[in-house]
Amino acid sequence: MSLLNAHSIEIDSALTLSQAEVGCEFQIKALSSQVCQQLREIGFCEEMRIRKISNGRNLICTLCGTRLALSKKLAEHITVAPLN
Repeated sequence: MSLLNAHSIEIDSALTLSQAEVGCEFQIKALSSQVCQQLREIGFCEEMRIRKISNGRNLICTLCGTRLALSKKLAEHITVAPLN
């Protein structure tokens, strides 16, 4: 599936973090797997703002001023929606 630009989809649309375009800001809508429990334990949760800054072997995102590397497999379980 090709990457989607945040400006080309509707605000109420959702996609996974692995599908999100690099450089765009998103709001986390859901952490859909038990695998995401460790993310919740470090404060990664719904309604937080996130910016995807790299799309290599691991995804790099900024969240609350902190950079965080996530595997693509884990990013598939994180649903986000674009911000205005």
